[in-house]
Parts: sequence; structure tokens; C-alpha cells
Amino acid sequence: MIDQIVIKALLIGAFVVIALILLRPGGSARTQAIRTITLLALLAAAVCAVLFPGVVNDLAQAVGVGRGTDLLLYAFIVVFIANALTAVRKRRAQDAQITKLARQIALRSAEHPDERV
Repeated sequence: MIDQIVIKALLIGAFVVIALILLRPGGSARTQAIRTITLLALLAAAVCAVLFPGVVNDLAQAVGVGRGTDLLLYAFIVVFIANALTAVRKRRAQDAQITKLARQIALRSAEHPDERV
């Protein structure tokens, strides 16, 4: 039991650091609120999973998964895919914005044919 305290403290500390990094402001107020609530729920679930690993095993068996580690892996995959899709969506929006700005700059700095001489 004593040897688990070290890893539990390290994992909880890592979760808190990640939460603080991800809670930085950005985006609209609604998006930020949803992100904050989701992050806090995931953080609470992660801390509970570290403190009470038996609960994760019980939950896994209740939903038909053999072990708690498998359930955590499945949850991680879902969160990873959601994060990847969000990143792709943000990247597309940034690309569209860059294209729009490049077009505006090109139109403003275009030379007229009679001014080239």
C-alpha cells in the first residue's frame, strides 16, 4: 500500500499540471465553458481512478469489459480521437483564415498595368 502512494501522487500531480495547462483562456465563452467542465469531469474521474482502482474494475465488469485497465484504454482512445478531430477542425479554420488574409493582401498590393512603367 505504501509503495502505491508515490505513483498515486505522481499521477495526480500530472493530472493537475495538464488541467492547468489546458484551462488557459482561448476561444469563445461557450466553448471555453464546455471545455472547462469536460476537463474538470475528466480530471475528477482520473483522480478517482487513481485513488480507487477497484471501482474502475467494478465499472469495467458492469459494462462488460474484463479489466479496469482495458476500460481506461478504451476511454483514452475515445478522448484521443475527440481531441484529434477537434485539432483537425481548428486547423481547417486556421487554413481558411490564412487563405482569406492572403487574398486580401494580394488584392491590396496588386499593381495596375499602367502603373508598372
